[in-house]
Amino acid sequence: MLIETERLTMRPFTPGDLPELLRMRADEEVVRYLGGVAKQTPEFTEQRLRFHFDCYEKYGYGMFAVVRKSDGEFIGWGGLQPLEESGETEVGYGFDKPYWGQGYATEVAAAWLRYGFETVGHARIVAVAVPENAGSRHVLEKLGMSYEKNAEHYGIDCVFYAIRREEFAPREGFYAVHDSSGARQSG
Repeated sequence: MLIETERLTMRPFTPGDLPELLRMRADEEVVRYLGGVAKQTPEFTEQRLRFHFDCYEKYGYGMFAVVRKSDGEFIGWGGLQPLEESGETEVGYGFDKPYWGQGYATEVAAAWLRYGFETVGHARIVAVAVPENAGSRHVLEKLGMSYEKNAEHYGIDCVFYAIRREEFAPREGFYAVHDSSGARQSG
């Protein structure tokens, strides 16, 4: 399965993506709000990649590699996954520094929210951010997600946001899904 937006293609991770993930997750600025570099060990990154593979098998989706269509550059990750503490479905994303501030986070999160509500049929999707991460909080609010609470997640104080299917206002043509047969479903 692939999910496409106007500028991006999102595809399942492969084992070959590990070196690029290790490089990105070794950058202090990229992981500042993901527990910092100390948490982003090679073992932790490999474990997260296995978790994503498990999600693909169990749910048919998970965190995907985000690739820019214009040049095929792997610029980050985004997708849906179970929130480990509650089992709720979480939308998440992260990008390499050169791609910050270009609207990619909003584009990726909107596509995954739409996919989660319209294709998977979720009634509610959540998101988690570090309180100081104003950029991510702005993206979540721009998408119509509402602040719910502060709570601990992965041992870090976080803010929790959520949106229900009936609250989400998708933009026409914001994504297309390609299944393994190559069939295209536009949204």
